[in-house]
Amino acid sequence: MAYKFEVYKDKAGEFRFRFRASNGEAMFSSEGYKAKASAMSAIESIKKNAPGAETDDTTKE
Repeated sequence: MAYKFEVYKDKAGEFRFRFRASNGEAMFSSEGYKAKASAMSAIESIKKNAPGAETDDTTKE
């Protein structure tokens, strides 16, 4: 199984997505969107803009 985005409707009827690892575990999920197109747009934005994202560790360890 490959990494994938999974789009679904929550109990409130909003569209959300989660990102699943190759082992099927959910790694993160989105906020709710009223329109499916908005959720799909957010997925495309992540795919396009996140490959070089930095990590900002704000812990005091």
